[in-house]
Amino acid sequence: MVVGLGSGSTAAFAVSALGRRVAEGLRIVGIPTSERTAAQARTLKIPLTTLKEHPEIDIDIDGADEVEKGTLNLIKGGGGALLREKIVASASKRFLVIVDESKLVGRLGEKFAVPVEAAPFGWPVVARALRNLHCEPTLRLKPDGSEFLTDGGNCILDCSFGPIADPVALGREIDGIAGVVEHGLFLGMTSRVIVGATTGVLQYSK
Repeated sequence: MVVGLGSGSTAAFAVSALGRRVAEGLRIVGIPTSERTAAQARTLKIPLTTLKEHPEIDIDIDGADEVEKGTLNLIKGGGGALLREKIVASASKRFLVIVDESKLVGRLGEKFAVPVEAAPFGWPVVARALRNLHCEPTLRLKPDGSEFLTDGGNCILDCSFGPIADPVALGREIDGIAGVVEHGLFLGMTSRVIVGATTGVLQYSK
């Protein structure tokens, strides 16, 4: 199988588990969604491939910052890998999301800002346009105060909208802003969500 390898703290547990299975003889090739995940996979001796070699992926396993319970729509991008994560998810036959129960929300935006990836040249213009959508975008910085840049060399604006009534309409509006590379609204993409809860493991499917 061709497996999408997600990014972030929860996805790292899945990659570690896959590494143990590979050591036991499981035959897969992985497509990592970030340089950090690629480095982890190489350490675990998980064979890696590219979208050029395998443009269709059997299953993608990734985490999320928020999961809307009724729709299984997501906010992703807290780790800054949203562009590659969305490309891999869109190329996958099945998109499996793993989270803990704190990530479940009634509406997207209740707890987490929507990350918007923008070209460095134009991020101030993107920020101004985002303000017209009734949010206050914040340029993501590294701990040393310098600009955070994604693996693709782009900036991220974290946009706090509060509970989002119509994520589809908001996604279209963000997509229409010149200079936007991608946003962290993952809508209608999820096949199944597996939730680690205090009462055990819960599963949600569409």
